[in-house]
Amino acid sequence: MQTIQASEFKAKCLALMDEVARTGEVWVVTKNGRPVAELRPFGGPRVDSPFGLHRGLRIEGDIVSPLEEPWDAQEAR
Repeated sequence: MQTIQASEFKAKCLALMDEVARTGEVWVVTKNGRPVAELRPFGGPRVDSPFGLHRGLRIEGDIVSPLEEPWDAQEAR
């Protein structure tokens, strides 16, 4: 992962975006030596699914209410 200072990023922004699109490389923009942003290739729109999980995931039934039967996490191992 490459890093670039914010002042240099400002001067080279458009060329750097072209390079990222071409190479797929990720750049970290720093300000006063600390990372503040990442420039990475666009991966397309986010998956439209519950909680950002896999598209094929289906939630069935009540997942919030307590269980009707006692459950011990130690025994579930």
